[in-house]
Amino acid sequence: MKKVLGISAFYHDSAAALVVDGKIIAAAQEERFTRNKHTPDFPTNAIKYCLEEAGLEIDELDAVVFYDKPLLKFERLLETYYAFAPKGLASFLKAIPVWLNEKLFLKKLIYDGLKEVGDYDKKKVTILFPEHHLSHAASAYFPSKFNHSAIITIDGVGEWCTASIGLGEGNQIKIIKELNFPHSVGLLYSAFTYYLGFTVNSGEYKLMGLAPYGNPKSEETAKFVELIKKYLVDIKADGSIWLNQDYFNYATGLRMPKDDKWKAIFGFPRREPEADLEQKHCNLALAIQQVTEEIVIKLAKEAKAITGSDNLCMAGGVALNCVANGKLLQENIFKNIYIQPAAGDAGGALGAALAVSFMYFEEERILPEKFDLMQGSYLGPVFSDKEINSMNKRVKANFKCYDNFNELTTHVAEKIAEGAVVGWFQGRMEFGPRALGNRSILGDARNPEMQKKLNLKIKYREGFRPFAPSVLAEDVSEYFDLDTDSPYMLMVSPVKESRRKKLPDNFYALDLWDRLYLQRSDLQSITHLDFSARIQTVHKETNPRYWELINAFKQKTGYSLVVNTSFNVRGEPIVNTPYDAFRCFMSTEMDYLVINNFVYAKTEQLDHENREKWRIKFKMD
Repeated sequence: MKKVLGISAFYHDSAAALVVDGKIIAAAQEERFTRNKHTPDFPTNAIKYCLEEAGLEIDELDAVVFYDKPLLKFERLLETYYAFAPKGLASFLKAIPVWLNEKLFLKKLIYDGLKEVGDYDKKKVTILFPEHHLSHAASAYFPSKFNHSAIITIDGVGEWCTASIGLGEGNQIKIIKELNFPHSVGLLYSAFTYYLGFTVNSGEYKLMGLAPYGNPKSEETAKFVELIKKYLVDIKADGSIWLNQDYFNYATGLRMPKDDKWKAIFGFPRREPEADLEQKHCNLALAIQQVTEEIVIKLAKEAKAITGSDNLCMAGGVALNCVANGKLLQENIFKNIYIQPAAGDAGGALGAALAVSFMYFEEERILPEKFDLMQGSYLGPVFSDKEINSMNKRVKANFKCYDNFNELTTHVAEKIAEGAVVGWFQGRMEFGPRALGNRSILGDARNPEMQKKLNLKIKYREGFRPFAPSVLAEDVSEYFDLDTDSPYMLMVSPVKESRRKKLPDNFYALDLWDRLYLQRSDLQSITHLDFSARIQTVHKETNPRYWELINAFKQKTGYSLVVNTSFNVRGEPIVNTPYDAFRCFMSTEMDYLVINNFVYAKTEQLDHENREKWRIKFKMD
């Protein structure tokens, strides 16, 4: 029985994961503990949590595994600067000292970081370094139900690799084809994230959320697609790409695109952060989304041709593009698709641990029958009633504690049906970027005002941002054209035709905000402008408490779905502790908070109108 700790750190989304005897025991992102979103810091708190969950000391670990190979990254850095010399000297002079001081002496950094976790005997600690894209591939394949599967990984860049096609068979993964830096789907998408005024490495999901506001029938959108392919990216038949480095600055510079050259292509300058959104911005977002989907589908067809498998596993940051995933599903290239819910760098910690468990220590792999091995992605900390009561005393909270959970769900379902916004905090925290019903903010999907209310009064974020439905898995076909499970909110599918409302003929001529608030379906708050929705199917087996709440809402209203968004405000990581939840509840216009069986009404809290007292200023993402 081997005990393996996986770590990702020093870039963004630091995390730790613990695998014992091939089973996932715990996994968490460091940001949830430090409250610093996307933190690159060594995951001291996440490691402490994982070890405590398993009752282990560092000395008892058989291996500590870092999610990539730093020397290969350093080689790429040197070769890239050499190839582009004399360009990028300022960037080179800034980067090299960092690499020399930190990245090249990574083993020492890890040893030092572990000292912060607890005392240990250095001689007993084995540190291993699998390659970045192998870590991604392992994070998707090993938790899946498949014993034979094609594997696609797509992100910005690992060491050299930016995308890979692999084959998983039994306990082994073989990487068959790679796309190498500087040609990268992830970096291409991030360049558009930057150009449209969002933050690279955190704003890519905003770009994806903006795309449905683009006009698919517009000549401008079609022209943008044409210009992207003409000047920026050459897409090959196998899904590999060639990026024209004359238009990018990421190889040697400190920015993504070359702004002046992009302005010459698209006819407008980079949108400044927080500036008004115009239709051209929406159309460009749709254009790059369409280009990305074309690349992903071609990669999938190539993976199918190479491996002959009926199954596909996916990971890497681009695998979080749920719109592309939905299009891939519709293509029917594979019978089964599985996507790691923590597909980005945080999931690399888990993948590194799994790769070493199965490929290095040759642990026996036991395939699950129905669900994957991610346990619904509920792999983080859980809090007892004693800890919650301690918080109650600290904040002088007024609450009602329910002995009967059915009474609680009936009460909360009624409040949601009446238009209330509810913070829902239960069980173990989710691992990955999505709140999946344990650290969630909930509302009524039927309510036409709910999207506006959640964005502007609860999340304090851009009004265009869409929301996702959580729907009982057995009822999903009543609302959406989806015939598979989507437990991790990683598939976008159309809202059923019967639930849609006819749009006016001049729909795309309307102002962006007029289009947003125009009635589109009887599920207004989760229906995107293109009649799609990002779906989470809720299963009684993996989250019985969340299932019971939605089922109570169904008994009350006839609708077996609710709006689900992550429990945080803009710029803040998803809440971890009961205190995090109460503070966020008090700093927003949320109506109710539910922590385990404790229910808090906003109007019953001391000084409940003084939101500034509780508010923390987070850096805008």
